[in-house]
Amino acid sequence: MLKQFLNLKLSQKLSPQQIQLMKLIQLPTQAFEQRLKEEMNENPALEAGKEEDEDYEKDEFDNDEEYDDFDDNESIEAEDINIDEYLSNDETPEYKTQANNYSDDDDRRESPLASPVSFHQDLINQLNTFILNDDEREIAEFLVGSIDDMGYIRRSIADIVDDMAFTQGIYTDEKTVERILHIIHELEPSGVGARDLQECLLLQLKHKTPSEYVALATDIIENQFDAFTKKHYEKLQQKFNVSNEQLKKAVHEIEKLNPKPGGSFTGNNKITENIVPDFAIRIVDGELELTLNGRNAPTLHVSKDYQEMLQTYKVSKDKSHAQKDAVQFIKQKLDAAKWFIDAIRQRQETLFVTMNAIMHYQKEFFLDGDETKMRPMILKDIADTVGLDISTISRVANSKFVETPYGTKLIKEFFSEAMKNDQGEDVSTLEIKKILKNILEEEDTHKPFPDDQLAELLKEKGYPIARRTIAKYREQLDIPVARLRKKM
Repeated sequence: MLKQFLNLKLSQKLSPQQIQLMKLIQLPTQAFEQRLKEEMNENPALEAGKEEDEDYEKDEFDNDEEYDDFDDNESIEAEDINIDEYLSNDETPEYKTQANNYSDDDDRRESPLASPVSFHQDLINQLNTFILNDDEREIAEFLVGSIDDMGYIRRSIADIVDDMAFTQGIYTDEKTVERILHIIHELEPSGVGARDLQECLLLQLKHKTPSEYVALATDIIENQFDAFTKKHYEKLQQKFNVSNEQLKKAVHEIEKLNPKPGGSFTGNNKITENIVPDFAIRIVDGELELTLNGRNAPTLHVSKDYQEMLQTYKVSKDKSHAQKDAVQFIKQKLDAAKWFIDAIRQRQETLFVTMNAIMHYQKEFFLDGDETKMRPMILKDIADTVGLDISTISRVANSKFVETPYGTKLIKEFFSEAMKNDQGEDVSTLEIKKILKNILEEEDTHKPFPDDQLAELLKEKGYPIARRTIAKYREQLDIPVARLRKKM
């Protein structure tokens, strides 16, 4: 027998408008520009530019302006649509029907990008200088296509033979591919087509002018590569029965080689990343001035043509079923356009107040650029200052950049944890890493400091830090252990 139960449940759900706003906040300027284009393509009721008979004033953000009435969790109510709401411009707030994200102060600078010959195309062009039959040329071009952007072929000859047979219908054997690979090794830059670092260095040494030290360097890489990578110089001196000066010159020949021959190619066809700062901070009369980059966001407004369609429907006496379906579609598009414009405005306000709080929190750094003056700062510090959720602050800081007098910085780099110095004061881990880096840059490369000695040096400077913490910071700075930092 079926029984009925009455169950009460309290839950929270995000409205579609809130979800849209959160997604917009997370986008950096370039991605935001692309999102605008997509929305305008999908929604014909959303148009760019100012309306011809309206003279809208641009929205401006003041550095000291507070947005106390902005609530990150506020939702835009999607009530039943009233046609008259769209027909009266007086009743609709201006900010809901147009958005101006461009400032006259924004620089209209273009970044021209060169389009040189690609790395792989250059290798193909070099093959034209070799006499090859059709089968050999097909194998050579397949091998060139297997070279990665660093200049390596990271596949076995057996795998390449099988791949050519299954995907290209080229049937050959490993001996033939190996022979063609030797031709690839003759191409420039020297070392291209190597299958590992050892082979790459040997190929480059082969192309060097023969000398005593080049020969010794070749012998070291070919027969004592493991000892060389671990910098066991005493072992190498005993193995080859050479003086410290002879070994030093041989090692110097190796250090001049390029471990990534493809990466140095000026025409490499990697996607050029053109960073567009989302904010700009300038120092004016000793005070910080923050501006929000809006040059990639056009002025938006709700289409008057769609409003006129609704006006026509309102005065029409005969309303067919097809007309009602069309009007319903128009109303949905108008609603979506208004929601999107309002979300853009809220996005701009959220970005500005958040970055404004970060700027004032790290005021000492922005005034003189000294990284040791960065204060410890976590997401909660800024969230409490502006009254927004921590997740919102995280979205603002994610993948966004700020242009400062000291270069363009990733915003999330300003966030760091705190540690106590010997005075009991909170200091930023960024400050400690900066001091650690300065110590390592000034160390004697013949006798680099081990981690326990680095811990002692930092303790003398007033930062009592454990050795394992030093090791963690050193790894984060991409600095190897003392043994691998040692030079002859």
